[in-house]
Amino acid sequence: MLGFAALASFFLVAFAPKNDIYNVDLSKSSITWVGKKVGGGHNGTVDLASGNLAFNGKKLVGGGFIADMTTIKDADKSAGLERHLKNQDFFGVDKHPQAKFTITKIEGSGATVKITGDLNIKGISKPVTFPATLTWNADKTVTAVAENIEIDRTKYGIEYRSKSIFANIGDNFIHDNFTISVKLVARK
Repeated sequence: MLGFAALASFFLVAFAPKNDIYNVDLSKSSITWVGKKVGGGHNGTVDLASGNLAFNGKKLVGGGFIADMTTIKDADKSAGLERHLKNQDFFGVDKHPQAKFTITKIEGSGATVKITGDLNIKGISKPVTFPATLTWNADKTVTAVAENIEIDRTKYGIEYRSKSIFANIGDNFIHDNFTISVKLVARK
């Protein structure tokens, strides 16, 4: 009987359906960001370095992406702000040139899913959960979109002008939360 159980286990593992890996097309994919402060804010982009999505049929089962933090851009083209965002006050790209997101859990199936994953910024990983929409395109690509993912920068050691860290800062604070929106277009 033990031999049958071992044989059955072998067949289950050996013939388990293989996930299909879809690689992100960097030219069609994007990350945008918005940060706010008293009386205004800034927004811009960060380039993707790589990414993939894993599917079992049309069910998302895993994946992630890597952002190239050295490419952070301000939409207003402020070179001074871009330099500041890259330095140690914010993302410290000299020591941490990449931010990474890895999916750890997916709830739901079909066009709308709830994704949980580990977001690593400045070498610190924290879980993040957000809704995403999946679209299967006529050209056999899949598009995954997650908008306005809220991130508390202080959890990643980014404390510059944080009112929750520096209580006496007055109106010179920058909001702790910033948002990113991610669009991944991927092909098998």
